[in-house]
Amino acid sequence: MEWLNDNAQAISAVASVCTLFVWIFYAQLLYNGYIRQRRPRVIINRGKGIGAEALCLISNMSSEAIYIQHLVAVLHTSNGSYSLDVVEYQQQGDEDEEVSYRTHQGPLASGDYLHIQSFGNIVDQVQQYWHIKDDEVHGRDVQLEIRAIAIYGSEDMPIGASRAFALDLDAAPNHQLTPFKVDTQRLTSRTERKRVLQWVKEIETHKAH
Repeated sequence: MEWLNDNAQAISAVASVCTLFVWIFYAQLLYNGYIRQRRPRVIINRGKGIGAEALCLISNMSSEAIYIQHLVAVLHTSNGSYSLDVVEYQQQGDEDEEVSYRTHQGPLASGDYLHIQSFGNIVDQVQQYWHIKDDEVHGRDVQLEIRAIAIYGSEDMPIGASRAFALDLDAAPNHQLTPFKVDTQRLTSRTERKRVLQWVKEIETHKAH
């Protein structure tokens, strides 16, 4: 007790420092949880099947709504890569018909989803637009990449999501479309958003020509 009385100030200072570290630790946990909750998350997946006839689903799992700007399909073949803004293509191709392409571009509420169309139809549209021969699409090591470009909340720079699938149209239906990864790649960091912004510039440049 005498030692405690003699070192009371030092013990109190150490206890205060330890308490401070504990509060900093909990504050960091709360902050990380808040940042995780606020981070945008867009998921690209298959629906109503797992083959080429499956629907391409875009789901918004963010805590707030997002605004879909572009939905881009990129067909990677042995002869090169061919990209197409699916929404823009439908607007040009179906301008005289009563269609639902408007649901593919615009606000998407938190927890909501939309489907573009089937993966097979997307491949057909890219092939038709770029006049790609059938043997190139049915060749080896063909990949179909789906990119979603969106605006999240009040942020200025767009966010992105990308998922690639191995495409083998000559295989059995259950093996025609195989994702390379179990999850969608999120492009939300500052560096990744610059990459997404470059995608947007390429789309706008292509439309201008």
